[in-house]
Amino acid sequence: MKKWKTIIEPNTSLFDFKLRELWSYRDLCLMFIRKNYITRYKQTIFGPLYMILSPLLTSGLFSVVFGTVVGVSTDGVPDFLFYMLGNLAWSFFSNCVLDNRNTFEGNAYIMGKVYFPRLVIPIANTMTKIINLTIQYVLFIIFLVVYRCRGFVIEPNAWVVMTPFLLVMLGVMGLGIGLIASSLTVKYRDLNVVLGFAMNLFMYITPVIYPLSNLTGGWRTLALLNPVAPVTEATRYAFFGTGIFSIPALLWSVAFTFVVAFIGLVLFNKVEKNFIDTI
Repeated sequence: MKKWKTIIEPNTSLFDFKLRELWSYRDLCLMFIRKNYITRYKQTIFGPLYMILSPLLTSGLFSVVFGTVVGVSTDGVPDFLFYMLGNLAWSFFSNCVLDNRNTFEGNAYIMGKVYFPRLVIPIANTMTKIINLTIQYVLFIIFLVVYRCRGFVIEPNAWVVMTPFLLVMLGVMGLGIGLIASSLTVKYRDLNVVLGFAMNLFMYITPVIYPLSNLTGGWRTLALLNPVAPVTEATRYAFFGTGIFSIPALLWSVAFTFVVAFIGLVLFNKVEKNFIDTI
């Protein structure tokens, strides 16, 4: 009898994530990453240079508005570096959420015709953002070296080694929230609008344009309940030696990441069985 190499069958459990099957489709994941770059930068003037221009322009604008005009304290860190580092972390998290919120709706034309593990698409989206973040962090380090050479007192410490792990955790957190959103938007389309609006507001309760040291008492404790805040502050502490560094708050972020990623996987696994009938 002929033995089949691949057997396609429905999931029998919400906790059957088929991670081994995902690994066998790694080439498809790479193809989706390539597709993300082609579709995003096709017929654009600057192309992938937007990955560099975006954080530069945003950080420059924040430096002028919040640093010069408003006069927000940056704990003695040069305004441009302070806002650039905060923007990189926040933009990475925000894009991981927003790019994965339409996984089913935006890719129904593919999913309805060809079988492949549906998780390949959100994972490819997140990997694309990780590649972008890596390039942007290289740019940030170049500016960091330039500022140090100009005489600014900037003291990175040993926690710099942990920043890649912290940022990957931030990506997993964004992926988990994106999976939850994509599972719910199959039925509730208006959630897309609500989520986009909520992410814009969420930035202002995250220490992107201000350090946590500007907050005192209960406001600081409340701000640390935001799972993105401890990661943002930890990266600033690692590169600048300033900021509110809290191990318990970081552990809270880690726990939140695991919970939201697990819930996202379960919901995604449940919805992918019959989403095509709803969309």
